Amino acid sequence: MKRYAIAWLAVGLLAVGSAHAAPNETARREIAGLIGALEGSSCRFQRNGSWHDAPEARAHLQRKYDYLLKKDKVDTAEQFIERAAIQSSMSGKPYRIACPGQPETTAAVWFAARLKALRQRTP
Repeated sequence: MKRYAIAWLAVGLLAVGSAHAAPNETARREIAGLIGALEGSSCRFQRNGSWHDAPEARAHLQRKYDYLLKKDKVDTAEQFIERAAIQSSMSGKPYRIACPGQPETTAAVWFAARLKALRQRTP
């Protein structure tokens, strides 16, 4: 019986050791830059059919990011976009972004463009 208990303990320790790592400094900076780009914009953010201003959108995305961090489900800016910023986790409906003077677009397109711009500016 002890042999099985030790084997299960070893399996459990291996599973803990194989968990995803937290985002590195670059990823944290990029994610903060993405959230900040939305907050600093005059864009509106649509989720589940309702439009929200940039500060409300920032708060919503920050809550989703914090949840993903607690669950160890985000390591990169791409994962943040995919898992938090492109669709409602409740309804599955895609988020949309409308900025003055620009055509309305999906959040996926908007955040991908912001990430590309961030990376081009960062040496």
